[in-house]
Amino acid sequence: MIEILLHTLLHTLLDTAKLLPFLFLTYLLMEYLEHRADGATERLLRGSGRVGPLVGSLLGAVPQCGFSAAASGLYAGRILTTGTLIAVYLSTSDEMLPIMISGGAPVGMILKILGIKIGIGMVVGFAIDGISTLLSRGKPHEVHTHIEDICEREKCNCGEHFARSAVKHTLRVAVFILAVCFALNLAVELIGEDTISSILLDRPVLGNILSTLVGLIPNCASSIILTELYLGGVLSMGAMMSGLLVNSGIALAILFRNNRPVSDSFRILLILVLIALTSGIVIDLI
Repeated sequence: MIEILLHTLLHTLLDTAKLLPFLFLTYLLMEYLEHRADGATERLLRGSGRVGPLVGSLLGAVPQCGFSAAASGLYAGRILTTGTLIAVYLSTSDEMLPIMISGGAPVGMILKILGIKIGIGMVVGFAIDGISTLLSRGKPHEVHTHIEDICEREKCNCGEHFARSAVKHTLRVAVFILAVCFALNLAVELIGEDTISSILLDRPVLGNILSTLVGLIPNCASSIILTELYLGGVLSMGAMMSGLLVNSGIALAILFRNNRPVSDSFRILLILVLIALTSGIVIDLI
């Protein structure tokens, strides 16, 4: 058993070390673009109006520190529509993009996955806003005029130098990758790759449900787990998409803390889960 643990640890350390340079370069570019934008994405989202789901789905696909969290705060103040918020959540890629890039995934596959997430977010967002408009005709709208500074409240330190921020992101994600890969490699060693794959791949609906539950974890570790399992051939694309569509980092946790009534947050969560499960199953069938 000790020999298996040591072998798994060494293998995991080597795999993680190979990813570090690519992770850092990816985050460095992302942080540079984010700091140059200087809040432009949030301002654009605020003023998106009726085309909010279009803008939200496009912006959500670009990994940014606290962007989906900021969207939760804007929705809590009723500056964003429900459809726009859902579009942001569904298209948010969190750590999927840097993990796939650093893992050497084909560009075509990455663009395909991002395109699917953007498309689903856009269509669902417009549909929800359309239905909401029909149902709310003649009813008064509750307006909140105060929006808390989500970035400051969550202490994400977005204002610091982008290179230092990129290092922090890289180290934080590297720790998660190390832990996740060690757990996955150990499971493969003890259980067997064929056994693990058969549990998920031969039972697509079960795979979608399990992936959705993992995706609901309010942490970047969930998107890392789902992406690593997909790249390792354990999850189907549909199962991975179920988890990634419902995953929006810490945004859901912030929504439940800031948004009132709480029942509205549960309504949004239910919509996300249903869309994620349905989309993943359809993707697997196709």
